[in-house]
Amino acid sequence: MKTLKALIIRNTKMFFKDKGLFFSSLITPMILLVLYISFLGNVYRDSLLMSMPEGVVLDEGIVNGFVSGQLISSILAVCCVTVSFCSNMLMVQDRANGTVKDLFVTPTKPHIFAFGYYFATLISTMIISLFAMGACLIYSAVAGFYMSFGDVMLVLLDTVLLVMFGTALSSVINFFLTSQGQISAVGTIVSSGYGFICGAYMPISQFSDGLQRVIMLLPGTYGTSLIRSHSMRGVFEEMAATGISPEVVKTIEDSIDANIYFFEKEVSAGAKWAVLVLTVAVLVGLYVLLNIVRNRKNRRKCK
Repeated sequence: MKTLKALIIRNTKMFFKDKGLFFSSLITPMILLVLYISFLGNVYRDSLLMSMPEGVVLDEGIVNGFVSGQLISSILAVCCVTVSFCSNMLMVQDRANGTVKDLFVTPTKPHIFAFGYYFATLISTMIISLFAMGACLIYSAVAGFYMSFGDVMLVLLDTVLLVMFGTALSSVINFFLTSQGQISAVGTIVSSGYGFICGAYMPISQFSDGLQRVIMLLPGTYGTSLIRSHSMRGVFEEMAATGISPEVVKTIEDSIDANIYFFEKEVSAGAKWAVLVLTVAVLVGLYVLLNIVRNRKNRRKCK
């Protein structure tokens, strides 16, 4: 445990020591928030108003709450995963500059090194993601806040699970990278594409049936749906309280992926959590196994 603790502290300090990397990771959620408000806010607003039955006029506070809930859920769903790839650059840097060779000559077991990188990345990503969550809640409080304390706690739980998922995913993918150029390329691809395939930028309900079935096989989709449903539950309850029929409210929930369906069957919140937890366990297990296999090969070459 002492060795693992020392590795976690070392890796975490290395991340925060790189001021450029830390600052870019920290400011990314803020930039996304500004961009989302500027370019997606009106899209979400118009989409809601167009879905209302003829003659129904929504209170401006409800509209703003709907827009802010969708915006913050999209930002958190993306940042929890994409930031982890930035936080996990140290593993690739150690491999590129040869530091990992010095570490592996020690008698420390390979899974300790694997967990050292994983937990350090988890801590760094969690700090940035919680900072992003705080900024999103402040924006929501200004724009239109309909979340209860329980909703905030559920969003926090969703954020933690997504950070764990993003860290595990980045650990497996970054394991095969050996240069700074490769990690930059992968980071760019993930940053630009992940939001689409997880339903953050565009609800998967707007995709074709075939593409929807493919996207429903991706764990990130369930994380996005969890955050969206919990961050917007209060808004939907307020809509129902104003006299909007349950059918219309459910249709809106379906259209923004607060409810998602796997082969026409609605997926419960428990099932969404189970998918994320199981995926994290599988990815972490795979990551540790890859480290063990590589370490054995390296030691054989040294003999």
